[in-house]
Amino acid sequence: MTRDSQRSRVYDAEHQVRTMFDRADERGLRTVEILGSTVTLPIERRFASLDSVQSYVDGVLTLSRVRAEWPRAAVPVRVRARSGAGAAHYEVDTATIAVPLHVRGRAWALREMVVLHEIAHHLEPGDPDDHCEPAHGGAFVDRYLTLVSEIIGAEAGFVLRAAMHSCGARVG
Repeated sequence: MTRDSQRSRVYDAEHQVRTMFDRADERGLRTVEILGSTVTLPIERRFASLDSVQSYVDGVLTLSRVRAEWPRAAVPVRVRARSGAGAAHYEVDTATIAVPLHVRGRAWALREMVVLHEIAHHLEPGDPDDHCEPAHGGAFVDRYLTLVSEIIGAEAGFVLRAAMHSCGARVG
């Protein structure tokens, strides 16, 4: 297994962007300034149940752009609840996304950024048992940025890319 040297950088960047989206939702102000650009944050979908997450994952994996780019999109993904307060994760051997439902009264993981992160893991090319790339390496970051840009919106992709850069995560 390849060392996952930039995992914390990717998580830090994702946390920054989720916080931006949370504040935009709380305050009703969607405009932010980042790297000298004024950006209007799009709406990030939130999910009410595992069934809604499963429907979303199924929908993303059937998008023609996703199917054309990543052959593993044809492999179905199962969504299940994850117990405890840990992060969501992807289980390669069973093609399963495990999502914590509520942590300290909040459903923080039932959101689009988190689910797209896990889908990006699923879409790793090649044999999933080979693990030829680090779990959060440059190729993963590139897939994740592409999914966020294409599905949430170019503005969200730009903000996530800027956060990845500021946290030192390598892309590509």
